[in-house]
Amino acid sequence: MITVLSVETPGLGDRTYLAHDGSVALVVDPQRDYDRVTALADAAGVRITHVFETHIHNDYVTGGLALAREVGAQYLVNADDEVSFERTPVRDGQVVEIGDTMRVRVIHTPGHTHTHLSYALEADAEQVAVFTGGSLLYGTTGRPDLLGPDHTDTLVRAQWRSARRLAEELPDETAVYPTHGFGSFCSATQATGLASTIGEEKRTNTALTADEEAYVAQLLAGLDAYPAYYAHMGAANSGGPGKPDLSAPSVADPAELRRRIDAGEWVVDLRDRTAFAAGHVAGSLNFGLDGQFVTYLGWLIPWGTPLTLLGETAEDVAEAQRELVRIGVDRPAAMATGGPEDWAGGAALAAYERATFGDLKSALTGGDEFVVLDVRRVQERTEAHIPGSVHIPVHEVPGRLEEIPAGRVWVHCAGGYRAGVVAALLHARGRDVVAVDDSFDHALGLGLCPLPSDTPETHDNRQEINA
Repeated sequence: MITVLSVETPGLGDRTYLAHDGSVALVVDPQRDYDRVTALADAAGVRITHVFETHIHNDYVTGGLALAREVGAQYLVNADDEVSFERTPVRDGQVVEIGDTMRVRVIHTPGHTHTHLSYALEADAEQVAVFTGGSLLYGTTGRPDLLGPDHTDTLVRAQWRSARRLAEELPDETAVYPTHGFGSFCSATQATGLASTIGEEKRTNTALTADEEAYVAQLLAGLDAYPAYYAHMGAANSGGPGKPDLSAPSVADPAELRRRIDAGEWVVDLRDRTAFAAGHVAGSLNFGLDGQFVTYLGWLIPWGTPLTLLGETAEDVAEAQRELVRIGVDRPAAMATGGPEDWAGGAALAAYERATFGDLKSALTGGDEFVVLDVRRVQERTEAHIPGSVHIPVHEVPGRLEEIPAGRVWVHCAGGYRAGVVAALLHARGRDVVAVDDSFDHALGLGLCPLPSDTPETHDNRQEINA
């Protein structure tokens, strides 16, 4: 009997897998904080003997090498990947024996990267599962553009062929276990569902239901921006990252926090956006742990900028620190716990307003002068937007501050998290802001956003704003 267990990393939208037969286990695509995997193996009473990588990851720093070294397992990586560490090289068609019952067949599935591999797991001569990494996802595939535009056309067509190969070579009842697709920006489009089989994917996955040209056109049209920190992940993974240091950073007093803020360092408040807006240390930023904290912090921070974490508890700081090591931000410069009054050291707290789209509608008809800043992604805005609003996607805001007109700024996104991030960023730079903390569906219901078909000028306006 084979058991497959998943380790969820919702902040990055990924899964790691541990498969075992009750005695020995294999691991696929472990995250940097692999202690979660060893804890799972210990609880199951199994020994990890093999650690597999489907590809050199673009969205996180792997824990594969350090895990394999710690438990004495083989570390299996494509033989064609150029890496600077010792590993067990594997190639297409190779079969790896694991214990007395499990066999893994290596399948070359290029598309997400050129050297991407999938691993088909067989037990007692029966095909059980396939670990597809960034190839065949639930209802979609991995995106083909992360290696740069010179590779995209080749990879998108390879991705279609790879999905077809998996569907042709594996039985319909084979369980599909992808690494990406649970919110990861490595997914070409939003994946659907929490479990699937080859047979189910044959019925629902565009890569398996559409011809090559239709698949290519649809996938490329759906691609949008991805986090800037991705640029650093490939090199880190090829270099062989070591075990992360999750020990607590040094504690900063109010004077040190002020010095760090004044020096241009990032002092990040981990509380939710409601608490932050109500009162915070002047000049601090807000990336709450209640949202995609690591994705947006990693996306916006200038790489290498010293980072200090402010949390209500040491556990909050530890949670943030764990998420940060997954993208290679290994050691915060400092930390502080408590509340804003503790961190400010007697100085006055800063604050700004929060509002709903109903409040925004009232303000728009009230005669006051202000700018509405939409920080959603391009594709979100294409579907509907508030006429006259300025559009700067959240990840572009730090580099385009001068494009935001003077005066009060009402910031909105689709649900409030990104608006809170940007409102804090602007407020730290002296801007008068209002954070719209509301669902964009309410803006549609209030009639604030005529659909593109109702506003002939929308297309030209969007091109001008996003130039």
